[in-house]
Amino acid sequence: MKKQNLFLILFLCMTAVNGMAQKKFSAYAVGFYNLENLFDTCHDKGKNDYQFLPNGSYKWTGLKYTNKLRNMARVLADMASDKLPGVGCAVIGVSEVENSKCLDDLIAQEPLKARGYKYAHIEGPDRRGVDCAMLYNPNLFKVRDMKLVPYVPEQAKDSAYRTRGFLTVSGDMAGEHVVVVVCHWPSRFAGSYYREVAGRQVRALKDSLLRDDPKAKVFVMGDMNDDPTNKSMKDELRARGNMKDVKDGDMYNPWYNLLVKEGIGTLTYQGAWNLFDQIVMTPNVVNLDGRKDYTELKLWRHEIFKRDYLFQEDGKYKGNPKRTHAGGAWLNGYSDHLPVIVYLLKEQR
Repeated sequence: MKKQNLFLILFLCMTAVNGMAQKKFSAYAVGFYNLENLFDTCHDKGKNDYQFLPNGSYKWTGLKYTNKLRNMARVLADMASDKLPGVGCAVIGVSEVENSKCLDDLIAQEPLKARGYKYAHIEGPDRRGVDCAMLYNPNLFKVRDMKLVPYVPEQAKDSAYRTRGFLTVSGDMAGEHVVVVVCHWPSRFAGSYYREVAGRQVRALKDSLLRDDPKAKVFVMGDMNDDPTNKSMKDELRARGNMKDVKDGDMYNPWYNLLVKEGIGTLTYQGAWNLFDQIVMTPNVVNLDGRKDYTELKLWRHEIFKRDYLFQEDGKYKGNPKRTHAGGAWLNGYSDHLPVIVYLLKEQR
C-alpha cells in the first residue's frame, strides 16, 4: 500500500470495556471556514465586486490575492491535522469565495495540492458575487451529485431579493451516504426574518433528503449569521443543543453549549463573541442514548479551530481573529471568522 494511503485513515485503537477486546476505528474530520472575501483581481460581469479590483477601495492587487490564497491554504491544510496528521479534513465547506477561478487557484496551493483536494461549486446569484463551495479529499469522500437549492423569498415585496443558495453535495464517506449542505445565510443587516426563512427552507431541504434516503447522514454547515440560540437555528431549523431534547425531525447542534455555557465563539462584534459558524447534523449521526456505538459513522468530538497565527497579537483588536483588512489597512491576515470542525468515528470490521 502506498505511504499516502496509509495515512488516509487514522486508526484509533481503543480498548472495549467488555472483554478487553481491542477495536480499531477510522476517524474523519468535517470542517467549515468562512474565507472572508476570497476575490480574484478581475471583474465578474453582473457582480458588484468593484471593491476587490486593483483600482477599487481595497486596492486588491495580485500581491494581495496571492497572499490571501497562501493564507487560506495554510488554515485549510492545518485544520484537523493535529488529530489526523498528514490527512486533515475529508470535507471542508467554505463561504465567501468569488468563483471557480479562485477555487482552482486555492487548491493549487501546495499544502492543498499535496492532499489532492477537489471542490464542488455552483455559481450563485449573490449580487456581490460570493458563493459557497465544498473542498473534499476524493480518497475519503466520493461525490455522487450536487445541486444549488435557491433561497426563495417568501413575500412579494422581496421578489427581487438575491442571496446565496444552499449548496447540497451528496456522496459516500466511510461506506455510507453522506449529504453536506453548505450555507451562508443572509447578513445581520437584512434582519432576523430573512435568516428565519433560510432556516425553514433548509429544514424542508433536509426533510426531503431524508425522504429520499432515510439512512442518509445530513450535515448542515455554514456561516448562519445567527447564534445557536437564535430563532432561525433553534426554532426554524430545529437544531437542538442538548441530546435529550432531540426528537424526530430535529437536528443536533453541538455548538449551542459552547456559546451558552462557555461564552466562546467564532467571531467577535463589539467585544463579544458570537458563534455564527456551525455544523449541525441529523440524529442518526449522534449516539443520543449516550452509548459509544461506532458501528456506523457517529459524532466523536467537535472544536473551534484555533491557532495563535489566526489572532491579532496587539493593538485595539488584540485577541480578535486577524482579518485581511481592518480600519482601512491591509493586515495580510486570514478571516474575521474561526473555522469549526466535527470529528466522526466508525469501527473497522
